[in-house]
Amino acid sequence: MPHLTRPNPENDYEQTVFDNIREHGWHCTSVGGGDDTPPFSYTIGLFDTFGHPELVIFGFDLKLAHGILSIVARAAKTGRPFDLDQACDKLLDNYSCVFVEVPHVHYVDHVLSACWYYKNEKFPLYQIVWPSLEGHYPWHPDASEDLLAAQPILGKYTGGT
Repeated sequence: MPHLTRPNPENDYEQTVFDNIREHGWHCTSVGGGDDTPPFSYTIGLFDTFGHPELVIFGFDLKLAHGILSIVARAAKTGRPFDLDQACDKLLDNYSCVFVEVPHVHYVDHVLSACWYYKNEKFPLYQIVWPSLEGHYPWHPDASEDLLAAQPILGKYTGGT
């Protein structure tokens, strides 16, 4: 994947993004939740470094979200990425996650630093969606309000789970 011109870092955060991408191939940015929004974390650099879509996950604290994103990043780095069209049981113990493609309209509201990094270039973004303890995904009729509040679904899930 060719590295295109990137913006110049103008503060410590932006420099950290570049340093992490240079050292690890990617960076994790986390946003704390508010009264009406859950916490979320996302990758920057997976597409640039490994040709892998960027990822976002909602509803977990920084450490757990970073761990989940790290599993996907390691798979991409080794050249054996997960199939984003299939459920994945490698991210959470005893549960399968699915990947939902995020429409560009949601990028600026959720992955602003990735938009900054890629400037005007298009990059793919997928949401990692996890089930409730009962195994229900947010689109299931029996999904709880808590599950829906913890992870807004940014795209349309087209799989069969």
